[in-house]
Amino acid sequence: MKVTDFVASFAKPVVEQHSCELWDVEYVREGSDYFLRIYLDKEGGVDINDCEAISRALDPILDEKDPIKESYHFEVCSAGLERALKRPGDFERFMGSAITVKLYRPRNGLKEIPCVLRGYEDGKVTVEAGKETITFEKSEVALVRLRVEF
Repeated sequence: MKVTDFVASFAKPVVEQHSCELWDVEYVREGSDYFLRIYLDKEGGVDINDCEAISRALDPILDEKDPIKESYHFEVCSAGLERALKRPGDFERFMGSAITVKLYRPRNGLKEIPCVLRGYEDGKVTVEAGKETITFEKSEVALVRLRVEF
C-alpha cells in the first residue's frame, strides 16, 4: 500500500470528526526535504484553527503508525481555491467550473489553457475554451486545477 493511501486510511476519520473533508494526501520531496501534507476542505472554507486541531489529532497517530521511516515535515493545509482535480469524483463535483489545463506539450502554442470543465471520462478531459470544445487525452494532461475568476 502506498504511503499516501495508508495515511489517508487513518487520517480520514480524524478529519471527518473535525467536520472537514479529506481532499488529498501528498508525500513529496522538495529539495533535500520530504513533506507529508494533508489537504482539507470544508463548507465555508478551512481556517488555521481547523488545520491546527487536525494536525494535533494526527501527530500521535503518525508517531504510533510510523508510516514513513525517513524524517519528514508534516503539514495540514487547505486544499485552496485553485486546487488540483485528480480523482473522477473531483471532476464530477466541479463540472461546469472554470479550470486551467496544464499540458506536457504545447497545443496551438499554449501549455496552459484557461477553460470550463465540460466532461471527464476514463482520464479524458473535455473542456470549452472560447467557442471551441476540446478533449484532452490523459497522456497530454500534466495538471488540471480550478481557476478563480475575479
